[in-house]
Amino acid sequence: MTGPTGEFAFIDWLRRRIPADHRVLLGPGDDTAAVRFAPGAPVLITTDMLLDGSCFILAEAGPRRVGRKAMAVNLSDVAAMAGRPVAAVVSVGLPRDGGRWLAEELYSGLREMADAFDTAIVGGDTNSWDGPLTISVTLLGEPTGRGPVTRAGARIGDWLLTTGPFGGSIRGRHLDFTPRVREALRLHESAELHAMIDVSDGLAADVWHVCTESKVGAVLRADAIPVTDAAKDMNDGRPPLVHALGDGEDFELVFAVSPADGGRLIDTQPVEGVMLTPIGEFVDSGLWVESAGNRQPLEPHGYIHSLN
Repeated sequence: MTGPTGEFAFIDWLRRRIPADHRVLLGPGDDTAAVRFAPGAPVLITTDMLLDGSCFILAEAGPRRVGRKAMAVNLSDVAAMAGRPVAAVVSVGLPRDGGRWLAEELYSGLREMADAFDTAIVGGDTNSWDGPLTISVTLLGEPTGRGPVTRAGARIGDWLLTTGPFGGSIRGRHLDFTPRVREALRLHESAELHAMIDVSDGLAADVWHVCTESKVGAVLRADAIPVTDAAKDMNDGRPPLVHALGDGEDFELVFAVSPADGGRLIDTQPVEGVMLTPIGEFVDSGLWVESAGNRQPLEPHGYIHSLN
């Protein structure tokens, strides 16, 4: 659970103080905001800031992979809303020494990921300083005609499905993942998605985010959760399932659908390139993990930025 000084406690504090605005359809608390500038479809807006030493190790990853990740994490947020990415602005705080070369390499990674999803890079800001690399991307997107999928619509009895395996992302997947934009759009065409989120903080933590916004609980079935080979090979004394539940930065989608839609999706597997897997269901309250018929409370552990 997040403590009183954690990032999610701060987000809750902000949500109680930000005044309502008729132009804001979705404010803080979901994967993107949704703002209506004029009559018509709203604009989806998300931003992520990545820091050397926290979100990546520049000396190990290299600037192109960092640029790629900086764009990809924002694309993943738009995917979580079943939206289409449109345009991005990028701000960087560059170390003074070697900043020009670093900026060009970052751009190459940003451009590679943006081009893969037909996203325009339209501007930003560049600064230099005596600290490590900081990069922030803000992405604008648009919902489909069915509207954005939020975290708030899961219902008791809904199935919880996922697009892929979890755990061990530190072995490289956290830098090299492909955001599930196309998969989310295909799912949105194929079924009524009640709620959805991309797993960045950790499977347990992000399912709990959906539960909190939807005012329901969830049971995860331990033997159904797909686990990566990287999680199985961590060799740090922690079981693979623990890694799958809490490592984070998997960037797979988890989503809520009715049992009827869930069964149909599993039978037909309409999303090319991924195996949709049912990993649990939504219940009236709490977060639980079930193994061999034994249900135990599950702490919604995952990555949390500490704010002391």
